[in-house]
Amino acid sequence: MSTMTVRLPESLHEQLKELAKAEGISINQFLVVAAAEKMSALKTVEYLETEAKLASRKAFENVLCKVPDVQPEESDRL
Repeated sequence: MSTMTVRLPESLHEQLKELAKAEGISINQFLVVAAAEKMSALKTVEYLETEAKLASRKAFENVLCKVPDVQPEESDRL
């Protein structure tokens, strides 16, 4: 495991303390989770962009042609 020193504005540090306390975790745990969530979001965008580049309009339309043309169930109607 690595150690990192981070300089934070006092106001941000206070908010982190409050949020971590409200979650019942340490500031360290809070920051680890926050970094993991941010990294996950960025990697998801990267993955979707890569997949989108491989997409084919024709293949998409072929899949849509297989969807039956029926009314939605009552519970799915607006």
